[in-house]
Amino acid sequence: MSQTVVKEFSSELEVKKSTFISFLVPIKSFDSLHVELKKEYPKANHIVWAKRYLNEYEQVVENCSDDGEPKGTSGPPVLNVMRGNELLECGILIVRYFGGTKLGTGGLVRAYGGSAKAVIANATLEKYIKKEPFKFSTIYSLVPRFEHFLDKEELHVDKREYETVSIVWYMNLSKQEQTLFLEFATAFERDGFKVL
Repeated sequence: MSQTVVKEFSSELEVKKSTFISFLVPIKSFDSLHVELKKEYPKANHIVWAKRYLNEYEQVVENCSDDGEPKGTSGPPVLNVMRGNELLECGILIVRYFGGTKLGTGGLVRAYGGSAKAVIANATLEKYIKKEPFKFSTIYSLVPRFEHFLDKEELHVDKREYETVSIVWYMNLSKQEQTLFLEFATAFERDGFKVL
């Protein structure tokens, strides 16, 4: 059963005075977090990462980077931990501060793998369910009703565009969530609700 996360989780591990700070994030936050970490930890020796996601053909795509660590000692062990936990649509980034003691190749593999396991243990994993883009519009007077429903059902709005007479809502919903949403929303079709 594939799993994922819907928000960011982090953990910290120290191995022979080297500090490993791990972040597990949804794939949509991965690139922006990578940029942020480079700014936030400018003195870090390495920011190693691995990610797994689905392309438009429903195939699993995997990438990883050793970011200057000896080849194969850091990115691949993190990717292997992700595979073992059947993680999809997310990524792990690990910031490393060198503590002065070399860990050797075996030590690095264990440290990076351990860091990945630690952040996963710290995270709330959810069953991965495929979601598809979903777009609709409402007139302004319907906004409180729709916000109340979406909050109650814990459905996340990615963004809204404010137009002259209506608001366009952008979401990603599973088939089940779409059905639930439409059962509620179609009652407002005459009042200014429209699927786009």
